[in-house]
Amino acid sequence: MASPLIGISGAGIGGLAAAIALRKLGLESVVFEQTAKFGRVGADINLTPNAVLALDGLGVGAALRETAARPTHRISRTWDTGEETSRLEMSQAAEARYGAPQLTMHRADLLSTLEQAVPADTIRLGKRTVAIEEDGDGITVRFEDGTSQRVDVLVGADGIHSTVRKYLLGDEYPEFTGVVAYRAVVPASRLEGLPNLGAFTKWWGPNPETQIVTFPLNRGRDIFIFATTPQDSWRHESWTMPGSVEELRASYADFHPEARALLDACDEVLKSALYVRDPLPAWSRGNITLLGDSCHPMMPFMAQGAGMAIEDAVVLARQIAASPHEPAEALKRYEAVRRERTAKIQIGSRGNNWLKEGGNADWVYEYNAWSMTLV
Repeated sequence: MASPLIGISGAGIGGLAAAIALRKLGLESVVFEQTAKFGRVGADINLTPNAVLALDGLGVGAALRETAARPTHRISRTWDTGEETSRLEMSQAAEARYGAPQLTMHRADLLSTLEQAVPADTIRLGKRTVAIEEDGDGITVRFEDGTSQRVDVLVGADGIHSTVRKYLLGDEYPEFTGVVAYRAVVPASRLEGLPNLGAFTKWWGPNPETQIVTFPLNRGRDIFIFATTPQDSWRHESWTMPGSVEELRASYADFHPEARALLDACDEVLKSALYVRDPLPAWSRGNITLLGDSCHPMMPFMAQGAGMAIEDAVVLARQIAASPHEPAEALKRYEAVRRERTAKIQIGSRGNNWLKEGGNADWVYEYNAWSMTLV
């Protein structure tokens, strides 16, 4: 009996990771991506040790290390006094403890590395999924351009506005949090004299919605700045929409001088509203399942959105490989393994208090998706 053909809707981080993992385990997949070509989009990606360990298993870790930075510490500081409330050693200490370091890089570098690890004929660009039809022999995925594809299994890795999730669960809308996020990248040379540029530093604001996070990119040559603040009037979700540098600086005018100096170095910024969903009670039905943001979108406060999608991809591939001719059962097991962990992190990310005054990161970082027991 031939192995199943697995269709993956979405060539983002989770979708490409799933294609690589499936291929590594001898399974065939085809990836449908709505964009006509890959571009250098987004600003940053923060890969904690659990995500890097999974990527190492995919065989792409060495390539990522060529351009990534390795933050020395994870530091918490108080917004007005600058007091340091916790310092967690990362880099070599994290690798010794968890089996992999934390890596920070441009999101496009991660996507490019994943793309290069997938055979070109596996990815179909310009294929926006508009309809899904099931019958006794498989699944038909129909695209906006009028073409279609038959698959045996369908994985929705198509983000927070997932078409596959809508097919499974009906209309469902993400909830606006009332929080907006600013993102910027500045050369480290503009910030000479500021401390801790080689670390992941989080400035905790006067309320849970307000923060400034910085960490190095591009082997330390650039510094990424991520800031959030309450603002109910802005609802645009795009990560490519320009924001106002003046508005950014004004929002944090009462922060410590070292935090304000980071914002003073910005000459352009992107702005986006943050949306969330509640954890789903189920995300698989028959031979169709969901992965990453399509089933558990997260606030960025624990830096686990990409990590959870990558872990999903590995566990999903391992479950299908364990019983390739019983995909519905494999998808049930995949969901059973992943649902509790992702829900806990999804909810924890909303609270925005993780590691504020120290604590143990082991329950998040000490997770090897390649060796977890398959139920």
